[in-house]
Amino acid sequence: MSNGEQELGITESKEHSPGEWYAEVVRKAKLADYAPMSGFIVTRPRGYALWEAIQSNLDGRFKETGVQNAYFPLFIPESYLEREKDVVEGFDPEVAWVTQGGHEELEERLAVRPTSESIIAPFLSQWVRSHRDLPLRVNQWCSVVRWEATETKPFFRTKEFLWQEGHTAHRDREDAWDETMLRLEQYETVYEEVLAIPVMRGRKPEHDKFPGADTTTTVEALMPDGKSVQGATSHHLGRSFAEAFDITYVDEEEEERVAHTTSWGLSWRALGALIMTHSDDQGLVLPPTVAPEQVVVVPIWQEENREEVLEYGEGIAADLEEAGLRVEFDDRDERNPGFKFNEWELLGTPLRLEIGPNEVEDGEVTAVHRPDGEKTVEGRQGIVETVEEHLDTVYAKLYAAAEETLEENVRDAGSREEILGTIGRFGGYVRAPWCGEEACETAIKEEIAAEIVMVPLEKASDDAGDECAVCGEKAVETAYFAKSY
Repeated sequence: MSNGEQELGITESKEHSPGEWYAEVVRKAKLADYAPMSGFIVTRPRGYALWEAIQSNLDGRFKETGVQNAYFPLFIPESYLEREKDVVEGFDPEVAWVTQGGHEELEERLAVRPTSESIIAPFLSQWVRSHRDLPLRVNQWCSVVRWEATETKPFFRTKEFLWQEGHTAHRDREDAWDETMLRLEQYETVYEEVLAIPVMRGRKPEHDKFPGADTTTTVEALMPDGKSVQGATSHHLGRSFAEAFDITYVDEEEEERVAHTTSWGLSWRALGALIMTHSDDQGLVLPPTVAPEQVVVVPIWQEENREEVLEYGEGIAADLEEAGLRVEFDDRDERNPGFKFNEWELLGTPLRLEIGPNEVEDGEVTAVHRPDGEKTVEGRQGIVETVEEHLDTVYAKLYAAAEETLEENVRDAGSREEILGTIGRFGGYVRAPWCGEEACETAIKEEIAAEIVMVPLEKASDDAGDECAVCGEKAVETAYFAKSY
């Protein structure tokens, strides 16, 4: 193997060293590079294309359900941030501050937004006057900065990250709760129908909800290494922000009422989950829904049949492109077919079509699936429909593998020892009755760095008769313990 081919391949093992493997895939699949400042990354065009695919899909869903995009300043005056005391306390260690502009010291510190409730809510207050102005729904696509001291990992945890944050105001609690659940369902749909990742819906325990929120709901995705990823969150904020920022409206009876608000967000952590879930020791694996190239056509020729093979391959690529598929025709002279196969596998392209003189003679193509290398010979006739069927099959394979990982890794435990032993041995989610006290989570976290990643959206009545698996007191709900990214 040449040095070029050695450099091209993945050298780390997903099973045995997932952290090093993940970093190598991100770099060699041309998704991101590390920035000169610790904790920041440079997103390369291929990585950004994946984000754009998620953004486009989600943005369309938002707009279909009454959301309008806006943009608010990167900087938040300290006095604004302090108007919601829970936000200040919740984000204090993570806030980056600007104290000087040019050569002048600022009269008031400016926070680089860790989240935007404190800059958006004052404007919602100005824009809402009457019940006719409600519901009001705005969203912004932007980056936020959280100066976390913990170990960073591209897309999963960086000091600056891309996300969307939606903010809404409503007449009453019920309407705000419906909004909260609608956004959670949209996030679930994007994971399951765009990223081929099954998720579990739940809410965060009281001690881990968004600062100032009434309820924080979440979608959680299980990675093959047994760790959970918080895929997206949707917060029912109640009246706390509306009271702090005076978001009020006049109802039909000319009475002034305090609005109910929500906020909800999905970040490029979804890309981390995508990479970690599907990729393998050959490199990146992408579902066709988001892949920059859904199909690569690789012509294989000798000098005597070069023209015929290229012409036949170009015709197939043109048909697929005309049908709206994202196609790459790889006719590079300087690379042999084996190198091309390896490179496109590394880059995650879902389907490869191989075309040699035999395929030309027989009016066929050889189709190869990226996830498992399954190879079939197909006729040239009806190639568009055939390729679309193959892409659907690839997606189904990816989803089925991720679903199997999830289904096999939700286990029950009835004691502290069982929780610790099960997570230590298998990872995954451990479901256990819980008394609702944070101290019982802390007891597990101190032993094995696992936490309660979610509880069911509704408290189940049958939990009332159980004892907390950690302390033995009366259980009030079920907790899902897991290690997490």
